[in-house]
Amino acid sequence: MPRSSRALVLERFGELPRLVSRPVPDRPPGHTLVRVRAAQISHLDLNIVDGQFGILPELPAVPGTEAAGVVVASDVHPEGMEVRIRGGGVGLKRDGGWAEHALVRDEVVVPVPPGTDPALACCFFSPAGTAQAAVHRVAAIQPGERVAVTGAAGAVGALTVQLAARAGAKVFGVVGRRAKLGSVPPPAKPLLVSELTADAVGAPLDAVIDTVGGPVLATALGLVRGRGRVALVGYTAGRELRLDLADFLLADVSLLPVNLMTRGEEVMADADRLLTELNAGELTLPIERYPLDRLDEAAGRLRSGEAVGKVVLEFD
Repeated sequence: MPRSSRALVLERFGELPRLVSRPVPDRPPGHTLVRVRAAQISHLDLNIVDGQFGILPELPAVPGTEAAGVVVASDVHPEGMEVRIRGGGVGLKRDGGWAEHALVRDEVVVPVPPGTDPALACCFFSPAGTAQAAVHRVAAIQPGERVAVTGAAGAVGALTVQLAARAGAKVFGVVGRRAKLGSVPPPAKPLLVSELTADAVGAPLDAVIDTVGGPVLATALGLVRGRGRVALVGYTAGRELRLDLADFLLADVSLLPVNLMTRGEEVMADADRLLTELNAGELTLPIERYPLDRLDEAAGRLRSGEAVGKVVLEFD
């Protein structure tokens, strides 16, 4: 095993981490050392880097809340086992996955099927679990319903489109940029946010699964039938929503949060099943891949909304 490895170290909130070489961490009891092959860059990770999240690490720290790789040393996990790491304060209260070697508690190490693409293994759980919860547990999409999915070219949105269509819904895939229309998975009808009108959808929607929030959510709410549902997944387009409460009561539309932090355990088995289908090509998850020394480009595309799907750092 090498004595040193590369890591992206956050030294000041509001600035991107710096790529450094540092000693491979020593492994105490109860911990597993993982040789990281890929780590995702998420909006959560960038919020932490910016110092804009409710839980922040002590600096200097290695960000990265989800990663995948191979077990190097452990008391409970076999050496060489392909795994993903997530939870247990990884990237928040303790160093995360933006490093060639990650030292994590044994319980946050989860095996993945041998041969799984590490880039897929490190980023599938959040979009798969969120899409599963949104479609089947929160919005409870039924056959024949008319459903709009916003952010439909993103990771969560793309999987949500596919699962809603599987549930028998007629799906409208809404995106903010014309360049992303071609990235909306079939069989959804692609629509620009600017085209999201009553005429475009043809009849009141039964449900909306909104992954972007802000003014897009306000527009979508007005297109849902009485007693319909809106499942709110994210807020990349804005964290605030202004409502006229009298109009909201008259509309009688349920606005329902989808919080994977509270639903992770209940969708675990479903997410693992979806990983099998992603491996087999039965479902698709778009991923943009970057080496460590292009973190600035990767983060910039995610911040600007230009990225399609998940953004992942690859270590090999």
